[in-house]
Amino acid sequence: MSANMVALAYLIAAVLFILALKGLSSPESSRRGNLFGMIGMLIAMVVTLQLPSVQNYAWIFAALAVGGLIGGSVARKIPMTHMPQLVAFMHSLVGLAAVLIAVSAFYDPAAYGIADIDGGLHLASRIELFLGAFIGAITFTASIVAFAKLQGLVSGRPVTFRGQHLLNLLLGLGMIAAGVVFCIGQGWEAFLLMLVIALVLGVLLIIPIGGADMPVIVSMLNSYSGWAAAGIGFTLSNNMLIIAGALVGSSGAILSYIMCKAMNRSLFNVLLGGFGGQVATGGGYDESAEKRPVNAGSAEDAAFLLRNARSVVIVPGYGLAVARAQHALKEVVDKLIASGVQVRFAIHPVAGRMPGHMNVLLAEADVPYDIVCEMDEINPEFAETDVALVLGANDVTNPAARTDPACPIYGMPILDVEKADRILVVKRSLSVGYAGLDNDIFYMDKTMMLFDDAKKACEAILKSLD
Repeated sequence: MSANMVALAYLIAAVLFILALKGLSSPESSRRGNLFGMIGMLIAMVVTLQLPSVQNYAWIFAALAVGGLIGGSVARKIPMTHMPQLVAFMHSLVGLAAVLIAVSAFYDPAAYGIADIDGGLHLASRIELFLGAFIGAITFTASIVAFAKLQGLVSGRPVTFRGQHLLNLLLGLGMIAAGVVFCIGQGWEAFLLMLVIALVLGVLLIIPIGGADMPVIVSMLNSYSGWAAAGIGFTLSNNMLIIAGALVGSSGAILSYIMCKAMNRSLFNVLLGGFGGQVATGGGYDESAEKRPVNAGSAEDAAFLLRNARSVVIVPGYGLAVARAQHALKEVVDKLIASGVQVRFAIHPVAGRMPGHMNVLLAEADVPYDIVCEMDEINPEFAETDVALVLGANDVTNPAARTDPACPIYGMPILDVEKADRILVVKRSLSVGYAGLDNDIFYMDKTMMLFDDAKKACEAILKSLD
């Protein structure tokens, strides 16, 4: 294949990647966006395999077969509730791939066409390797820690210690210094030192970040993986990898900004960490353990409220995901709509553990896209809503974000559920959310608490609706 044909094919693939991102911006076009992305990746792979520098097809196809088998098996078996940690783990693989390619290119630069007349590395190639390797290393270990937190292998609480930020700063400066020494002198000691520091930094940057900030972190790791791929694309002189990496990196950065804006926090503040530790949720409601009275009800009471409402707005949260209640909830919604009740969903941008987590769960249950509303769209409607049904969402509905300047989430835009005529909250207990805050809506006179697992609660409500 001629160089012009390769460039043309890569251009077509790049356009398809852009169309994929555009398609993924809306639930209605997301399937088409995924299809564009897959076709673009297929074109990029086929064209890359035709390059003269690719010689050993046996190892390549063996890796494709093994990776495809593992990936396909995991994709079929993974529950949607585990999607955030799966995404984090995939980001770690991108970072690891960048590191391994950088090490390989450093070991044998001639094989990558980046050797100078003395057999060493060109200065430009050293800079590219430095950037791709350290971003990839940080992405790798940071994603592993994020995966472990999301999977529950380690505590989701922030891990902080005295002098933590100073240590990170010193390590960052040491990594840059080692990278500069490597770029000047090509020494393997400096290269390995830079990699080791980057791997340690990836861990230290994520351990102080708690559960409340995980949606931002997942999107940031997405950005990191893209920039790592783009950096290695320069090393491999692969324009497609550069373009794809830049698209992923920039879109991840923009998404992180959107997430931070939705939380009314700066990205710098999120990366410093120390906020939003995961709190273990206990069993049922223990009235003697609570200092403030609540109105506790049954599934029959909840069904009565919903059946006699004209309009219902449902606010899904992570409790819905943990209980895997989306399908049972969809049956409740179908029953209500069939009886003439107007039902809509209210989605907060940072609900769940990754961007769009609630949208993904609802889409899996075939909830119609036209009744799923974003926060800015649905907030004006709460004042005209008969019943707001909240399932496991705490921080994103907490009025303290507007009324308490001392509150850690003060200023964060929230869903205005307290403006509804009646509020129905499904929760296992009165435990606090990821931000470690109690929620005043639980104690309002117009609120009824249904203390149960979200799936069991939805199934019981459905039975009472019959």
